[in-house]
Amino acid sequence: MTVNNTLVRIYARNIYLYGTERFTARDGFSGIPTAYHDPVQTHAATTFSRPQLDNSFVYGYTNQPEYDETVALIPGA
Repeated sequence: MTVNNTLVRIYARNIYLYGTERFTARDGFSGIPTAYHDPVQTHAATTFSRPQLDNSFVYGYTNQPEYDETVALIPGA
């Protein structure tokens, strides 16, 4: 599957900032395609602030493994 960079940005925003999508099917959401998981996490780690990433976990938009994987990708962390 070819990864569309526009969708990467949209998925990242919708997951980490708005909570309107999830990586995997849970909480009544269908989940994004698996091919987008790594690119979305990388985009979030290099684009969003640490407080934004923290909020995504606190509000339940991401679960512990997703949050940990994303934070590990922050440059210089």
